[in-house]
Amino acid sequence: MAEIKDPENTLIMETTKGQVTIELLPDLAPGHVARIKELAREGAYDGVVFHRVIEGFMAQTGDVKFGKSDGKDFNPGRAGMGGSDKPDLKAEFSNMNHARGTCSMARSQDPNSANSQFFICFDDAGFLNRQYTVWGQVTSGMDNVDKIKRGEPVADPDKIVSVKVAADIKA
Repeated sequence: MAEIKDPENTLIMETTKGQVTIELLPDLAPGHVARIKELAREGAYDGVVFHRVIEGFMAQTGDVKFGKSDGKDFNPGRAGMGGSDKPDLKAEFSNMNHARGTCSMARSQDPNSANSQFFICFDDAGFLNRQYTVWGQVTSGMDNVDKIKRGEPVADPDKIVSVKVAADIKA
């Protein structure tokens, strides 16, 4: 595991393909970082499937309503249509490039509709810049992200096993 400079702003995500470490960017997107950490600390992301994974583009996950594989509302056909029970977030667009390993919020047509869903870019996706809120960057484990099963929707999808804020992990 890479050295962690700021444990309060680092996520450790265990997936069915292995561990991914994400550096959070609170200076760029304070509201989105706070939401991601809140959901992680509640265990909301644990068991959520990667429901939309497009080769050369991105892996999308985070539907805690319909995408949580052990949740009461789990519905693979609807994964990607839900969020959390928290209010949607105001956009926090920035000039940060959607490069390989960038973590950004998914949303509907409404720029202020991000809630819990997010995606990790496989390759440069600069066409998304200033239209989606960047909140993190993969610092290690991108090779594991690359192994996530592709599809729209994904048959028998990979999933998040757990997401924890590094500061909360007891050695």
